[in-house]
Amino acid sequence: MSAVIILIKLIAAHLVGDFILQSDKMCADKFSKNKTVRYRALSEHAIIQASLAYLFVAQWTNWVVPLVIGVSHFLIDLIKTHFKRKDLAGFLCDQLIHYCVIVVLWFTAFANHDFNPATEMFSANFWFVTTAYIAVLSPTSVLIKSFIEYEKWLPADASLKGLPNAGKWIGYLERILILTFVFTSNIEGVGFLLAAKSVFRFGELSKAKDIKTTEYVLIGTFTSFTIAILLGFGADWLMDMNLE
Repeated sequence: MSAVIILIKLIAAHLVGDFILQSDKMCADKFSKNKTVRYRALSEHAIIQASLAYLFVAQWTNWVVPLVIGVSHFLIDLIKTHFKRKDLAGFLCDQLIHYCVIVVLWFTAFANHDFNPATEMFSANFWFVTTAYIAVLSPTSVLIKSFIEYEKWLPADASLKGLPNAGKWIGYLERILILTFVFTSNIEGVGFLLAAKSVFRFGELSKAKDIKTTEYVLIGTFTSFTIAILLGFGADWLMDMNLE
C-alpha cells in the first residue's frame, strides 16, 4: 500500500485538531496575558494534536509521530501568540509551517516504506474524500473569515442581520453539497445551488444602500464555492491516480 495514505491521515488529524476540536475559548486563552492560562491552552492543544496524529496514523509502536506533532505544534503556536498574529498572514504562515512539519515528518518516517493493506480499515480514497469534507467545514470558514477581515470587507452592521451562526451553517451545507455533486459527477448541481442561493439570499439586497452587504455576500459565496470546487476536483484527481 502506498505511504501516501499516511500523509492524508496526518493532514486529516491536523484539520480535526486545529479547527473542529479547538474551541473559541482555547483560541482566546492561547493569546491570554496570563502565562499560566496561555501555556495551559497551548499544552492542551498540542496534546490533542499529538493524540489525533497517533490515533489516525495507527502505527502503534511509532512514538515519533505524536512526539514531533505535539512538540512542533506547541512551539509554532507559541511563536504565533508571541507575535499576536491573528490576521490572514498569521493564519496562513501558521498553517504553512504546520503542513511543512507534517510533510517532512511523513517523508522521513514513511515515504520510503510500504505497508500491509490488511492492517488498514479504510482505503486511500476513503481518506481523500473524508479529508475533503473535513476541510470544507471549519477550516474553510476560518479562511474565508480571515480573508474578508483582512480586506476590511465586513459591513459594520453585518452582525446585526440574520440568525446567529446561520451564515456559518449555510456555508457548511453548501460546500458539502458542492463536494457531493463533484464526487458523484453531477457538477451541474452546483449551478442550481448557486441559482437557488441567489434567489433567497440576494433578492432583498437590491437597494443602493445595501450595495456593501450585497458585495460582501457575493465575495463570501464565490470564495466558498471556489474552495469547495477546487477541493472536490483535487480529491477526485488524486483518487483517479489510484494511490492504493
